[in-house]
Amino acid sequence: MDLASGVGGKINKAQVLDAVDKYEKYHVHYGGKQEDRNANYTDMVNKYYDLATSFYEFGWGESFHFAHRWNGESLRESIKRHEHFLALQLGLKPGQKVLDVGCGIGGPLREIAHFSSTSVTGLNNNEYQISRGKELNRIAGVDKTCDFIKADFMKMPIPDNSFDAVYAIEATCHAPDAYGCYKEIYRVLKPGQCFAAYEWCMTDAFDPNNQEHKKIKAEVEIGDGLPDIRSTTKCLEALKQAGFEVKALEFAGLAPKGSLRVQDFLEKAAEGLVEGGKKEIFTPMYFFLARKPLSDNN
Repeated sequence: MDLASGVGGKINKAQVLDAVDKYEKYHVHYGGKQEDRNANYTDMVNKYYDLATSFYEFGWGESFHFAHRWNGESLRESIKRHEHFLALQLGLKPGQKVLDVGCGIGGPLREIAHFSSTSVTGLNNNEYQISRGKELNRIAGVDKTCDFIKADFMKMPIPDNSFDAVYAIEATCHAPDAYGCYKEIYRVLKPGQCFAAYEWCMTDAFDPNNQEHKKIKAEVEIGDGLPDIRSTTKCLEALKQAGFEVKALEFAGLAPKGSLRVQDFLEKAAEGLVEGGKKEIFTPMYFFLARKPLSDNN
């Protein structure tokens, strides 16, 4: 992939620098406020992925997420195993309808569809990523059984009780309100079925009064398009408030003008992620498996 032609997604090359300026102003390093990031999360996240998607695909492949690696295991092998684990935890069966919330360009969607013989729908609010994902689905031969919906995961244009399973891989961290996001997922999931996710969270070791901890958190937020990184406790509370029965929990620690600025905030994220992992105050892999009860009393 040619980054010089790909950076900015659907943004015209001449507009990349302006988009970087607008994106950066949302964040603490540039005087931005959390309230503004929450209120304008759709614009902020779209700007982030329009700018960063080509960098991600070039350096990471089609699956934009972390995975711990065994000795002797390649990055690609670890990514596949991470996705297969999710499918196995959900107990996916051939022919089921599955929703991928915040699907990126669909790398996990295609892998899980192949692995489990299911039909996976990817939900994404970024036009460039969806167009790229559709092309990759066609190349992979899953375009007849897998598709995308362009929508905000805070208000999905999907009927109640539509899916046999739902998963999210390091995506719902972009939501301005965890409860609102989980409640929507609960609504579209069939009763008795499960939602599994890898969530980005601050651990109990994070001290909001520690300046170094705050700096690390801010670096991750600007480098990864996040309004606010929630604690594992808040994440769990939001799941239960949404109505889910939590079954399992675990976590593991870790071109054109304007392109260098995109690279800069991605590198800030890398520094923050590494330091956050070393200090055990952050995890990108807070895994949970939650079930919607057969009897919905909410």
